[in-house]
Amino acid sequence: MHQWNTLTEKEAFYTLVEDSAEKPQIIFKDSTTCGISAHAKYKLQSGFEQIAGKAAFHYLDLQAFRPISNLIAQELKVTHQSPQIIVLKDKKVVYTTSHHAIDPGAIARHL
Repeated sequence: MHQWNTLTEKEAFYTLVEDSAEKPQIIFKDSTTCGISAHAKYKLQSGFEQIAGKAAFHYLDLQAFRPISNLIAQELKVTHQSPQIIVLKDKKVVYTTSHHAIDPGAIARHL
């Protein structure tokens, strides 16, 4: 999706945390071989207009970049899940959910 920033480096993670002081940041952690994750990604793509422009959206292929996923869990003090949504505002996690609970409307309510 053209509005998703691919998260592949730890420096980019630290930058998005800092950027959350100015604009909400969303991280979608995707397990590319998981059917539930594929469904969550489909729901996000189908309802993306509900969050477009309200936050910066970051995509993490956690199988290809598992160290980044581990860093996110450690630094943000969130339990690793897959698929997972994490919303940051003012450098803090304000919402996180996973699996079938991933819903653009619910995400939008936390922006």
